[in-house]
Amino acid sequence: MIKINDLKLLDKYILKYGITDIFTNDMKPLMELFLFKKNEHICRESEDINYLFFFVEGKAKVYTTLSNGKSLLLCFYQDFKILGDLEIINPQNASSSVQVIEDAYCIGISLENARTYLLNDVKFLKFMCNSLGEKLNRCSKNSSINLLYSLQNRLASYILATGERVNNNGEMIIEFNENLTEISELLGTSYRHLLRTLDLLCLKGLIRKKHNYFQVIDEINLRKLAADLYK
Repeated sequence: MIKINDLKLLDKYILKYGITDIFTNDMKPLMELFLFKKNEHICRESEDINYLFFFVEGKAKVYTTLSNGKSLLLCFYQDFKILGDLEIINPQNASSSVQVIEDAYCIGISLENARTYLLNDVKFLKFMCNSLGEKLNRCSKNSSINLLYSLQNRLASYILATGERVNNNGEMIIEFNENLTEISELLGTSYRHLLRTLDLLCLKGLIRKKHNYFQVIDEINLRKLAADLYK
């Protein structure tokens, strides 16, 4: 986590998402801008969280750790989201892990200041209730996806959500390069089944193996298979 002392960039995000409209009083003097580099965690499940964060740019995956030690994907963040809403109300450790999959910016207000100035702010509490309701609906939907959709669908969605766009001879393509053992856990499947499904996507001409990574070669049909499942 790197603190960014750039008031113009901070103002840009505040204006873009209308963040000052969330509060009754002016909270801008208490806001700080942070940069999280790719693969860095904004928070880890069961560890302390010291800030109320507003996720304003980038992409991150949210997952939880089950009692058997395995992880399960909950959703992705790639637009304006609030983190630390549960922790501001009940002093507790982070309820899930949030890991950025591309460089991401967050605006933070320390939990100490948030509890001092925001717990009696009706305007902010209304916003937070709406945010929690959206999270509940999203988690409910994604839980159904994990149960009812095939691994092909879920893997296609995961590849599109986490893949990196790179320039390949003037053409922007998606490359997918992650730890397959971790992915099998996140998607609730076995390592062998994951390999079989990757091979099947290759046979269908949607992706191809390139040394130690995969390359998307038919993004249109991969998106049809994915159906924007994880949001």
